[in-house]
Amino acid sequence: MTFQQRRSRRTIIKDTLAGVSSVVAGTVLSRSSLWADQNGANTQADPKIRGPFPILSTPFTESGEVDYVVLAQEAKFVAWGGCPGMIWPQSGDSVDLLTMDEKMKGMEVLAETARSLPTSLCLGVQGNDTEEMLAFAEHAEKLEPEAIISRPPDSGKSEQDLRQYWRALAAVAKRPVILQTTGGVAYKGPLPSPELMIELAKEFPHFGYIKEEAGDVLERMRTSIAAMPPVRRVFSARGGFHWLRESQLGSEGVITERAAYADVLTRIWELQQSGEDPKTLEDVFNKFVQMVKVKPGSLRGANLSIWMKRGVFKNMLSRNYGPGRSIPASPIVSELKLTDEQIAAAEMRFDALRPYLKEVSPENEH
Repeated sequence: MTFQQRRSRRTIIKDTLAGVSSVVAGTVLSRSSLWADQNGANTQADPKIRGPFPILSTPFTESGEVDYVVLAQEAKFVAWGGCPGMIWPQSGDSVDLLTMDEKMKGMEVLAETARSLPTSLCLGVQGNDTEEMLAFAEHAEKLEPEAIISRPPDSGKSEQDLRQYWRALAAVAKRPVILQTTGGVAYKGPLPSPELMIELAKEFPHFGYIKEEAGDVLERMRTSIAAMPPVRRVFSARGGFHWLRESQLGSEGVITERAAYADVLTRIWELQQSGEDPKTLEDVFNKFVQMVKVKPGSLRGANLSIWMKRGVFKNMLSRNYGPGRSIPASPIVSELKLTDEQIAAAEMRFDALRPYLKEVSPENEH
């Protein structure tokens, strides 16, 4: 059956809920009791879910469709760069501005690609509500990635909503689950508290992995890191700008849409782990920060020009939100245009990073 012949979005959700509703009602509690008997609160973190897990940027064809060939090449680039993990779909544009079918097909492409790579695949599983999230969760589980990541539901209004949403995910997921502490552009609910993260980690040994980027991040990190275990891993985020400081508190990796710098992220991580060359660590980290500050400084922004420079992307096309960060009824596609000044700044800062880059492309490396 071709992908275009798949069930409709409504049918997928209906079928998923039919199989999951009873699980959410009863199995979560039985699993919780079983894991408690097995001392689940002391379950150690999966060693594969650690280090830089960059989020892949979604590439598009000239017609504005998702470019799945380039998406697969991007995954190969991240593995070539040495990162232990990669994530998709997770950034706002890939979560909000792609259709359910596009996201599911992309998951399939990446799952197939990742089978021959040393890098762990983490698939993004979230939705407007629990129903939509469960449809993605069921699909992701069939693909057997190393991990799953989930942000709060757009419709969540209270911490109890988040608790129920993630408990439903716990009933379906069979692998490490990273919880993101911020929601999407439509989310108006509360920040999930560190106490909720700790509670869920105690209840489910495949939880306890946290992407921390909300509120008083440093204080929240201190609280979560002090609760290890049952908290199993805390990741930095926020564009990677504060990774060095947060790693000193005990964060054990970074999650951000900086996959174009996979080799640089790997070098930073390796230097953090060895502790043998703090001057080089400071130098490469500062040059990385200056690079990703080049305007336009959004997560895609000048990043797209680096993807092209590194031989992975074919263009600088993006899908965009509508007025007031609304989600348009049909795709709004635009091409990034850089000024001469922006191009010069990007070139200069990229050149400063060259001592820390792998210079051989994935296609030509033997």
